[in-house]
Amino acid sequence: MKTVLITGCSSGYGLATAHHFLSQGWHVIATMRSPREDLLPRSERLRLLALDVTRAESIDAALAVCGPIDVLVNNAGVGLFGAFEATPMTTVREVFETNTFGVMALTQAMLPRFRERRAGVIVNVTSSATLAPMPLVAAYTASKTAIEGFTASLAHELGEFGIRAKLVEPGYCPDTRFTENAGPRMAGMIPEAYGAYAMSVLAGFAQPARVTKASDVAEAVWRAANDRSGQLRFPAGADAVALVHGDILPAGERTAVSRFD
Repeated sequence: MKTVLITGCSSGYGLATAHHFLSQGWHVIATMRSPREDLLPRSERLRLLALDVTRAESIDAALAVCGPIDVLVNNAGVGLFGAFEATPMTTVREVFETNTFGVMALTQAMLPRFRERRAGVIVNVTSSATLAPMPLVAAYTASKTAIEGFTASLAHELGEFGIRAKLVEPGYCPDTRFTENAGPRMAGMIPEAYGAYAMSVLAGFAQPARVTKASDVAEAVWRAANDRSGQLRFPAGADAVALVHGDILPAGERTAVSRFD
């Protein structure tokens, strides 16, 4: 029976993905900064672990007790929405610490295990913000785009050792805690000069024609984890799929272009 380790399982995509793998009979190591036993059903195949991907000591402690892992799902991430002009560089670095360097650090820590076994899958959850230019998410998009290039390179670099690297690209999911998780980071990041434009973008959030469900992402992660065709990218959600296929979005969606996880 295979084992998957998933980061960011306290809500949204990570929580849905943990549910999905459990339903498929896998052993699941669900990680989050502060584990909560009420989020997932009790199961002999479920283990909750504390893990902060921005802290090396937390990564080492988690991997020291989790045993063999077949699939690593790097899902933990933080959101950011606002004018780049008004975004402090300390905030940009904070976003990169989780969305980019945290993914890299956990992947690097896991690779010796995979290489020694000559097997393993890395699934990195990015965003459909990497698929088309989108306003007011410049720093966030940069943090996710970095992982796109990172993963594509790893797919070649690690193939020699039987290790596969995959990308899952979710669209906009209204039911995630993207804005809530961004929290104080977004304070003051819509200056007056951007006000009217930001309002038009936010209006697009209110009436999206196509959206992504957390279950769409969980299913895409499942497909990526089990794929042996060599496919690198797995768009998740109707809006993400539309972007991949070059579909023309309705005017309201083109204005907001609000497609991020």
